[in-house]
Order: sequence, then structure tokens, then C-alpha cells
Amino acid sequence: MDEQQRLAYWRANTALIRNLLIVWALVSLVFSILLVETLNKIQFFGVPFGFWMAQQGSILVFVVLIFIYAFQMDKLDQKYNNKK
Repeated sequence: MDEQQRLAYWRANTALIRNLLIVWALVSLVFSILLVETLNKIQFFGVPFGFWMAQQGSILVFVVLIFIYAFQMDKLDQKYNNKK
């Protein structure tokens, strides 16, 4: 892999990480802390949605983000033929 491909690979990698961290921040900070009072007005499976997001929803989102990262990195490695 030449230097230009290596830079493109790392730009794509850091962009993926940045985007997933933005989702992580939205879920953990905005939905689970800042908007909890507003979201608590919505009932979800019999409990306030803000509470559910803080307790269960954020964990589920984090697990999904791990799988998305792994899947996207596999695609990125194949695209740039980055075999280790």
C-alpha cells in the first residue's frame, strides 16, 4: 500500500470513529441526561422513555455501535486491501 492509500485509509478510519463517537455522545449525553425529563413524558414498555434510554437503551446502542464498527472496518480493510 502506498502512502496515498495509507492516508486515505486512515482518513476513512478516523471519519468512521468520529461519526460513531457522535452517535455515542448523542445517546449517552443528550438522550440519557440532557433530555431525560422531556423523554420521560413518553412511555416505553410501561416505563418512562428517558429512564429506559439511560438504563437499557444506551447499552443496546453501544453494542450496536461495536458491531457497526467491526462490519465497517472489515469493508474498509477489503477496500484498501489491508491484510494483516
